[in-house]
Amino acid sequence: MADARFEDAGGEAPLYLGAETPEDLGVISALVQDAVLPAGEMRWLPRKRRFALLLNRFRWEDREAAERDRRPYERVQSVLAIDEVLSVRTQGFDRSDADLVLSLLSVEFEPGADGGGRILLVLAGDGAVALEVEALEVVLRDVTRPYAAPSGRVPDHRD
Repeated sequence: MADARFEDAGGEAPLYLGAETPEDLGVISALVQDAVLPAGEMRWLPRKRRFALLLNRFRWEDREAAERDRRPYERVQSVLAIDEVLSVRTQGFDRSDADLVLSLLSVEFEPGADGGGRILLVLAGDGAVALEVEALEVVLRDVTRPYAAPSGRVPDHRD
């Protein structure tokens, strides 16, 4: 089965979005909900003050079209990059287990003084990554073509 193309979905293009306000971050959070990634695909670059994740993102923006056209749901690899990161703390998972698969539930911002604050990456299973930031600067960028979601289903949180 060949990878899907963005053009196949009515001329859509890869996402490339930035967030500088909590409202902007809410849009990005909705788009990365239920993204999965191996723990080894998280990187903190202290000298660049950047924290980045390579996600396998469910394409929520394509869900209705997939259902209407009776085609598979899609995922796409995306980079979620957070800049102006001063420190990183994790809880609830073993960072040394590079193959551990994590599921991202939400991206939240807790404002602090002078435009800074904390970005919280909430993970399934009570895991979290807390990023102290000097400013809210987040980018979400799709970096591959979409592919059929391996599960063939929409993510579900009923259990």
